[in-house]
Amino acid sequence: MAAARRMVVIGGDAAGMSAASQARRLRSRSELEILAFERGPFTSYSACGIPYWVGELVDGPDELVARTPEAHRGRGIDVRTHTEVVEIDLAGQRVLARDLDPRGTGERWHGFEDLVIATGARPRRPAMPGIDAPGVHGVQTLEHGRALLETLESTRVERAVVIGAGYIGVEMAEALMRRGCRVTVLERGEQPMSTLDPDMGRLVREAMSGLGIDTVTGAEVTEVVTGEDGRVRAVATKVDEYPADLVILGLGVAPETGLAQEAGLPVGDHGGLLTDLAMRVRGYDNIWAGGDCVEVLDLVSGRTRHIPLGTHANKHGQVIGSNVGGDYATFPGVVGTAVSKVCDLEIARTGLLEAEATAVGLKFETVTIESTSRAGYYPDTRPMTVKMLAERRTGRLLGTQIVGREGAGKRVDIAAVALTAGMTVEQMTALDLGYAPPFSPVWDPVLVAARKAAATVRQAERR
Repeated sequence: MAAARRMVVIGGDAAGMSAASQARRLRSRSELEILAFERGPFTSYSACGIPYWVGELVDGPDELVARTPEAHRGRGIDVRTHTEVVEIDLAGQRVLARDLDPRGTGERWHGFEDLVIATGARPRRPAMPGIDAPGVHGVQTLEHGRALLETLESTRVERAVVIGAGYIGVEMAEALMRRGCRVTVLERGEQPMSTLDPDMGRLVREAMSGLGIDTVTGAEVTEVVTGEDGRVRAVATKVDEYPADLVILGLGVAPETGLAQEAGLPVGDHGGLLTDLAMRVRGYDNIWAGGDCVEVLDLVSGRTRHIPLGTHANKHGQVIGSNVGGDYATFPGVVGTAVSKVCDLEIARTGLLEAEATAVGLKFETVTIESTSRAGYYPDTRPMTVKMLAERRTGRLLGTQIVGREGAGKRVDIAAVALTAGMTVEQMTALDLGYAPPFSPVWDPVLVAARKAAATVRQAERR
């Protein structure tokens, strides 16, 4: 009887374990041996849920784990937790795994026929004085979340400073505010949420200030100031100092590809691994990669981007597992859809920002409209702002941003579908969307923006 083919997975979260699970569905244990390595104690967990765990909206960490290592093992996937892969030998088709338990087995080589790299991303942690002081926390893994909660429960935290006003930054600002902290958010850029255009980011800033979150823009952090006990006591910028009992780093992430690069695998302009549509690493038949460590094709701009989201990671894993398991699947690309919230303010975007469209040489028109979540006469109707970009001459939708209260955020999905289909704003105006007064006005806000964008494109043509 022929020996089973071996699939080795580096990384035990969304992409890696989705790949392993899908391959196992398609191939029996006698046909395919699956060996997965994970540095931490958890597998298949939702890092996106950490701010809600910290904010006491959900329990954790167990509630944030979709499938434990034991559950994976029960399905025939050999998961080795607390084990780090420290070297990839492509020529020898093997990886060197290090048991992180000092009483463990040390280092050992493991061969493979298929290798899946799902090493994720690492938090950006700038080199500055005090950055590693007690009381300074990143928020990337469940271990990070647990360490942060231990600090909150063992230390009197009255004032918290969040460095960075992206998705994690604003979500953690809300979580800490819910715990009774006075929160200051320091953002180096012109406005919070650099994933929005500055005019839309301004709406987020105004809302955060109205909620009692002090948001300081144009703030370049230079130092985490510590006290005599070595703990954090303030955060310094070039112009001011902000008292802090706790500091959260929300500066985004970068692809974790050091191991892959050392092995000679190709990376793109954003530092992520480059793959084909089947999620094979370019130039290799049996090396696969997915999740936050890869770059993906942007269907709107035609360029590759690094977009670290669990939605993509799970899809990458499904594609990889299908292909390793003998089926066939592809991942065509993304349009850059994301949604978040700070308290009751919903924030969403899809497609390109103005700066992104300009950077790839696109000519475009922009429109911004004010509308409501429901019919104006219906109770609890809330306002929302929709911004839309359309390509000049063709009218092709290029991007949409939405900021508003209840019922605003998920409307971005309408635009995401239109972008994926390559629709024009004129075509969007005919979309047959659901209507009833409790759910939307007669003209949904996204379609109001599309109508205005279509008219603007037509006017531009006449100029």
